[in-house]
Amino acid sequence: MQEHRREVLREASVALQGRVVTLWEVSSRAEVIPVLTSATPSQSPVRLDLDSTLHRWGAPIIQGSRWVGCLLDDAGLWCIAPVRKQPAAPPPNGVERRSRERITLELAGLCLGLVDQPPVVSRPRLPEPDALAELVRQPSVIAHEVANPLTAALASLDLSLDLIRTTASLTPGFRAELLGELAGVGEGMDQAIQFLRSIQDRARGGLARSERFDAAQVVRSCVALERPLAGKRNIALQGVVGASGVFLQGDPNALYQVLTNLIRNAVSASRERNSPVVVTLEQVGEALRLVVQDHGVGIAGEHLERIFEPGFTTKEFGSGSGTGLTVVRQITQDMFGGAVKVDSAVGRGSTFEITLPIPAQRTPRSRRET
Repeated sequence: MQEHRREVLREASVALQGRVVTLWEVSSRAEVIPVLTSATPSQSPVRLDLDSTLHRWGAPIIQGSRWVGCLLDDAGLWCIAPVRKQPAAPPPNGVERRSRERITLELAGLCLGLVDQPPVVSRPRLPEPDALAELVRQPSVIAHEVANPLTAALASLDLSLDLIRTTASLTPGFRAELLGELAGVGEGMDQAIQFLRSIQDRARGGLARSERFDAAQVVRSCVALERPLAGKRNIALQGVVGASGVFLQGDPNALYQVLTNLIRNAVSASRERNSPVVVTLEQVGEALRLVVQDHGVGIAGEHLERIFEPGFTTKEFGSGSGTGLTVVRQITQDMFGGAVKVDSAVGRGSTFEITLPIPAQRTPRSRRET
């Protein structure tokens, strides 16, 4: 396997007039680590300048992602391409704008991805229930296969944004509106990628991501991302954020997941009445109070005790998995040490209230020092 990778890099180096071609992988500390290089003993491998490549392009810095590339000139201009198992999408309108060097590295990245792909082993077809159970047991595989095309699509979206910024025929107002909409798409894709990568990390035995994050920022971002989806269903999604500068400790993606599940349930319950869904965040004493309220169909009393059970759903078959509220309660309790409370009645709507204890905050002085 290693010799196959080395041969891919050697062939790419020949096609690029002898430039050193290197394979890198993003570490858990968001550092780019060289894995393999085409450099000969007389050549010195050059370290990838992360700030002038991935950061400048706006490409996601994802743990475990791999990139192949080379230095084009002495001024520090890099050309890189992701390692993946599927070819990139065709260019917009069929017009190829990539340089010869970029196409060469795209092909090298594709070859490396295919070289690392495990051989297909024939196995008997599983009965339907067993096949479903097999999928459930392989969350890391599912996350990997979904995250990779999302990463490639996000890179293509970044290129499209660059084209929109430089196209002179667009009016300033239309350009700004289009860039704003696409930025929201990119943020949503990036959020999905981070969540899928966290699934992979946990499946490999890694710990859940934990960091200090501004709860208000997560809530505002989540509401902004979900608002267009709610709007397609003629539901107004409103956000009222009264708490600011309050930091929680944990995985911000997990809080996104909690709020997204609650918002989408509320939107679904409100479709018959087209009533608004309101998300509120406020500080109450030593805790944050996060509320998602709707005036939709409501939940029957006999179901209230079961809505947090795994697999329980009142939706039609194929419309819901019955895992959303289970995840909401599990994350709230296990990661943030909080609690979930629900108040609902048929015909009146539902109010889900999440209480999150506020951990010790840094002093203003220590914030300035960081």
